Amino acid sequence: MPVETVYSAKIERFSILDENGKFDAKLGKDVIPLDHAVALYEHMSICREYDTVAFKLQRSGRMGTYPQNWGQEATSTGAAYAMDERDWFVPAYRENAGMFWRGLPMEYVLWHWMGDERGNRIPEGMRTMPLSVPIGTQMLHACGLAWAGKYRGDGSAAVTFFGDGATSEGDFHEAMNFATTLELPVVFVCQNNGWAISTPRKRNAGGETVAQRGLAYGAHCVQVDGNDIFAVVKVVREALERARQEFKVTFIEGVTYRMGDHTTADDARRYRDSAELELWAKRDPLARLRKYLEAHKAWDDHRQSALEARAKDHVGGVVARAEGIAAPEPADIFNSTFASPPPALAEQRDMMRTNSLSLRDAVRSE
Repeated sequence: MPVETVYSAKIERFSILDENGKFDAKLGKDVIPLDHAVALYEHMSICREYDTVAFKLQRSGRMGTYPQNWGQEATSTGAAYAMDERDWFVPAYRENAGMFWRGLPMEYVLWHWMGDERGNRIPEGMRTMPLSVPIGTQMLHACGLAWAGKYRGDGSAAVTFFGDGATSEGDFHEAMNFATTLELPVVFVCQNNGWAISTPRKRNAGGETVAQRGLAYGAHCVQVDGNDIFAVVKVVREALERARQEFKVTFIEGVTYRMGDHTTADDARRYRDSAELELWAKRDPLARLRKYLEAHKAWDDHRQSALEARAKDHVGGVVARAEGIAAPEPADIFNSTFASPPPALAEQRDMMRTNSLSLRDAVRSE
């Protein structure tokens, strides 16, 4: 046969709960129990209050540059909800809600953006990696974690997050090739929020979807409404099962939107149309989940008011703990590098102390 098709593929898009509160009962059956949906809504609402306060901390000079998570809470929260404790959560820097659902105390992220390295010292056993600011490097880390899990046979998988802009980085392609070639239990979750800082998606990646970029590597690729937590949970849960049972890599494109600026160092008004912002405001993941809960008599204005008050108190406590931490010691540079500093580092640490004291005494003697 002179001409034959050697490859063909399709990209499916999943949506269960739309922006009007319409729920696909067949597709969404048993995805999230009602009481869990309430807990997820409360969690994301508290995370949004956290986001608002963090923005104010930066603007008042109490914290460094901060990237808001506003509008993207459902993707990372839904993924975290679908994961097991044995799985690794490997974030970029806009996955606060998912990290907090996994149990990370909220002050850790504030410490990170305050420049305190203790924010990156994740509590033992949590299987959540620190925030990763370099674009794309965390995908390679996820491959290493998944490879170790496969080698040990512990049934774990790694779920890594990144933006649409990161799919143009070499690290993405290297990670995808490594994961699919070695058949590693990795789930790649692209938070396609439409913008790579000020570069729109259409100028960053060709093709109808971002998800199709994974097809070249043999990954199972799917697109999902990233503001629909039901759809996110469903596709991530299926991807994790695929990873565990078949060692098949999944690439998920979560279509969402960054409602705030790229970071507090950015002004999105200079490149983004206000009409686009208004359109996506109607697709808010929290607003649509609240409609769903109200339709099932699980939420009302009274509970909303109580939640908002509780969120303010909770986040206020987080800020107090973050700002009340004792100042770090200079020796932490050495003591925190290894569990037990090797002799060479211990010697450098001790020399730093001795030389510092000698210099201080010399200055005082003058």
